[in-house]
Amino acid sequence: MIVRSLDLRDFRNYQNLSIQFDPRTNIIWGDNAQGKTNILEAIGVCSTSRSHRGSRDSEMIRFDQNEGHIMTIVEKAGMTYQIDVHLKRGHSKGIAINRVPIKKASELFGILNVIFFSPDDLSIIKMGPDKRRRFIDTELCQIDRVYLYNLSEYNKALAQRNSLLKEIYRNRGLLDTLSVWDMALAGYGEKIISRRRQFIEEISPVVSEIHSEISGEKEEVRLSYESNVSENDFREALVRSLDNDLRLGTTTKGPHRDDLRFDLAGADLRKFGSQGQQRTAALSLKLSEVNVMEEATREKPVLLLDDVLSELDSKRQQDLLKSLSQTQTLISCTGLDDFVRSQYKINKIFEVVKGTVTEVTDSTDLAGKETEQK
Repeated sequence: MIVRSLDLRDFRNYQNLSIQFDPRTNIIWGDNAQGKTNILEAIGVCSTSRSHRGSRDSEMIRFDQNEGHIMTIVEKAGMTYQIDVHLKRGHSKGIAINRVPIKKASELFGILNVIFFSPDDLSIIKMGPDKRRRFIDTELCQIDRVYLYNLSEYNKALAQRNSLLKEIYRNRGLLDTLSVWDMALAGYGEKIISRRRQFIEEISPVVSEIHSEISGEKEEVRLSYESNVSENDFREALVRSLDNDLRLGTTTKGPHRDDLRFDLAGADLRKFGSQGQQRTAALSLKLSEVNVMEEATREKPVLLLDDVLSELDSKRQQDLLKSLSQTQTLISCTGLDDFVRSQYKINKIFEVVKGTVTEVTDSTDLAGKETEQK
């Protein structure tokens, strides 16, 4: 799987941009706040229809403009796909695949599989459980359309049930209508829990192997899925928690409250691990995605690394770079010295200055450019 090109019009700080990528390693280099992350974000939107930053559509349109456009060309399994995303202020985005509009954003999933790695991912273990649930959902939605459907329907039922809980608090006569949403929520929720648990069981040995290698075989990490309700007891759990749900005006049981646990030597890494141990486990988790996604799709995903190297020590940098050799990778960074020291093979370098992107054609003068930048 390869992203051949990206064209932007009135997206973030880009008025017009056309860029051709190499099938292997692409470095997007420049100072902070120049627009490097915006390039990676645009590719991510073409994969999942959403910004990895959680931004609204209107926030991705260039200042003082009413519309923005993203277009990318993707090669996959011998076929070429053109993905167009049209952003409009005050309206839902329009998406087309090979110039044919799609009705649901979910139809986009699976065409361009990406793994996005940002500095925040290194803190995934100590952050809130919503970040870890998002990791699971993002991966599963790209490789499993059934899961994507079940998650979408679950979220719709959850929103309806929460809305009804608030109405019942004011009008107890509506209580009998709650069973409809309990049934829908339990039906989809049971499938979500089961698939998530299966997914974690699949990636846990992969994460453990990578973590052992990075830590010099000194540590072994294990993953487990923590659910606050059983797949076989969801409906009954909703009934038992009804009084509490009515009092709080929200659904307190279900996979939207679940978590991912990391164990190191039998201890909860979230609570007792050092920052270095947590970062090593987080890096292992991200690297495992490449293996899992390739096995599920028979295609290597595209890796998007947003200024991650600066957050890692030299050992972890080397481990990360070593794992990228056979995969198309787009790496944003503020410094080139990490690549110069490691003698890492770079196929294309793009310098970004205030929304202007220039391909660096003479890669022999990297050290000189780095010195000038400092």
